Amino acid sequence: MSTLLNEKLLQLAVADYEFRQSIYRKELEEVIRWSKNKGMSDMGFGRDKTTYCYFAIASSIPLPYDSEVRMLITKSAVVITFADDFYDTEASFDELTTLTKAIARWDAEGLSGHSKTIFNALNDLVSEFVAKVRHQHGIDITYVLQQIWYETFNSWFVEAEAKWSMGGFVPSMEEYLGNGAVSIALHTIVLPASYLLNPSLADYKIRAGEYQTVTKLAMLIPRLLNDIQSYQKEEQEGKLNYVLLYMRENPGTDIQDSTAYVREIIYKNWGEFLQHVLMDGLAEELPKSCKFLHLSCVKVFQMFFHSSNRYDSNTDMLQDIQKAIYIPLNIRSN
Repeated sequence: MSTLLNEKLLQLAVADYEFRQSIYRKELEEVIRWSKNKGMSDMGFGRDKTTYCYFAIASSIPLPYDSEVRMLITKSAVVITFADDFYDTEASFDELTTLTKAIARWDAEGLSGHSKTIFNALNDLVSEFVAKVRHQHGIDITYVLQQIWYETFNSWFVEAEAKWSMGGFVPSMEEYLGNGAVSIALHTIVLPASYLLNPSLADYKIRAGEYQTVTKLAMLIPRLLNDIQSYQKEEQEGKLNYVLLYMRENPGTDIQDSTAYVREIIYKNWGEFLQHVLMDGLAEELPKSCKFLHLSCVKVFQMFFHSSNRYDSNTDMLQDIQKAIYIPLNIRSN
């Protein structure tokens, strides 16, 4: 090609990249504004990972996915992070009991302080999902979303409950993983958003706790990825995870044995997960768009936990975020 044509193509590529950056900046600003308006970023505790969440989601769920999908998934991740931290570190057991019961009946009566802030933000998020799905497909998914969110909050309550944290009760590996696959909350992110795709979940009956294999695998893999990178922190805090439970149930093994065992489980389930995402004709079948959204959301967790716990770091991803969203390209043609 001629030098002139090369130059024009380069200009178009740069213009397209910077146009995408402008979209991502606008979306991120909107999500940050929403988090602040709902009072979450001003609660004074926990991890405010709004920018991290948006960057990972935009990287894994890029254009041409609808802007609403990215922003609603990010809002979901923000609520999950603050609520999880509230259950983990901030609230008393009575506060957790009250909030979990409020989520079960979907009623804020009796809530105050941080509990009320979290409930109100969650209620606003669910209402936004419900309104958009009703507009697009003419169906009401209120009950489905409320039940999925209650399942998730209840899994955090189980982990925080006195019999796990303080009472000396040690769950089996199977018990832990059954609850932990829920508490990682990937399904809480991907299933509501899947109603906004085309084709969507509108024609499928989704019930909390009764998920298809592709969803179950998408819940399991992030939990194990997280546990490999967080066992040191959780051990110091007196908490349990799958890596630590393996050593407890298998005397004589060390941390290298345990992490190798968990990585093997991830490897096996990753292969099965890809089959369900990429292959057609399996007995259980979601729309391809929904299956690929499952894959994109699992990639978000891979970004955070593949080689270290980048999600809890305040610096690991800052340079990547700046380059991807804020810094203009600097390309000089020859």
